[in-house]
Amino acid sequence: MSPRNGKHQKRSVDPEHSEASSKVSTFAALKIHNYRLYFGGQFISNSGTWMQRIAQDWLVLEITNSPLAVGITTALQFLPMLLFGLFGGLVADRYNKRHLLLLTQAVMGLLAAILAVLTLTGLIEVWHIYAIAAGLGLVTVVDNPARQVFVNEMVPTRLLRNAVSLNAGTFQMARLIGPAIAGVLIAAVGSGWAFAINSVTFVATILALAAMDKSQLTPSQPAPREKGQLLGGLRYVAARPQLMWLIILVGLIGTFGYNFAIILSAYAKNVFDSDADVFGWLNSAMAVGSVAGALLAARRSTVGMKFMYLVCMSFSVMLIVLGVTPWLLPFAGLLVITGFVSVTFNTTANATVQLSADPQMRGRVMSIYMLVFTGGTPIGGPVVGAITDLWGAPVAIILCGVACVLSTIACALLAAHQSGVRIGEQFKLPRRLTRRVSHGGNR
Repeated sequence: MSPRNGKHQKRSVDPEHSEASSKVSTFAALKIHNYRLYFGGQFISNSGTWMQRIAQDWLVLEITNSPLAVGITTALQFLPMLLFGLFGGLVADRYNKRHLLLLTQAVMGLLAAILAVLTLTGLIEVWHIYAIAAGLGLVTVVDNPARQVFVNEMVPTRLLRNAVSLNAGTFQMARLIGPAIAGVLIAAVGSGWAFAINSVTFVATILALAAMDKSQLTPSQPAPREKGQLLGGLRYVAARPQLMWLIILVGLIGTFGYNFAIILSAYAKNVFDSDADVFGWLNSAMAVGSVAGALLAARRSTVGMKFMYLVCMSFSVMLIVLGVTPWLLPFAGLLVITGFVSVTFNTTANATVQLSADPQMRGRVMSIYMLVFTGGTPIGGPVVGAITDLWGAPVAIILCGVACVLSTIACALLAAHQSGVRIGEQFKLPRRLTRRVSHGGNR
């Protein structure tokens, strides 16, 4: 069986790559027809999704004048992932990913349309937004792992990091455009039109999925029905310390570090005394750095553990620096740097986890990854919202940064200890550690 087919083969990072061979062209994956369709559809759909996120958070803030309510909305959208995330990964392992995505994207478009109608007719209440946020969260339980793993079926192993990074670039380019458009729309005609446009953008992804050449896809063999499959994914990760502590770190950063919907809306309204347009531009400023980080990450096919821990520490420190910066323009400039290191860590961690998992386990492993990454938000969102209510956004983001610094140090120490690696080796021999991740994380 050839590596391209790869149904029963494990894709792993080759630690012996030279520095030259570890780089590919920035847009290499776009040469593949199916991925090119997927990339275009995702860009349009993600732009609409970012419009809705900004409009939704601002609408909740307008109705309630409470950052805590924004945090509750965010928590409801991600709570289903915390409760049912492992089940979603099992569904992704058992069924055709392309068919699952056609279904989930259609349901998400319908929910956006309902939110648009309620808002445009003036019937919207905060509990409507809560209910739709929870509905989106339930769909995301299946959509997230299916979407993550589907990339493996469109591109060869050597281009997986490139494709994952380009996916992040698409997401961040949408984050650059969507909030700016949303800010203008909210100021001009209200939030309802942002929801309406988002509902239409899902058509782009559905058409892209429908138009794919199925003969060029390499679907993994569906996981058979067996007892203990949900716990099997947890046991698989727990047996690999480097992989386990990387996923835990991603979860802690997701809980404490990625609460920008709450933080930036409070900064725009209460610190900078501005409206939705400034909120949109702050998100766009962060997205500028995120796009640059994603494109840089797309050029690497191998990444060491040293790199990921250091980038995560850089992100954590940037949160503290943001918290002590009270001026709008410097704050926006620092958001560019924060976006850069944030997406660099996220994309490299995502690709490393995918490359480290056996094909039949990949859906469950990625569901654990997405569970801890997004599932921490129902915990972190209300906590950060409450701190913002009590002491203000600057104090909240500083405390988040301190929590992320401590999390990064703790996970690095524990990963090194359980793998039997001295801390000096941990940071001097990243390729050796990459070998451990890709071959099970044991000595």
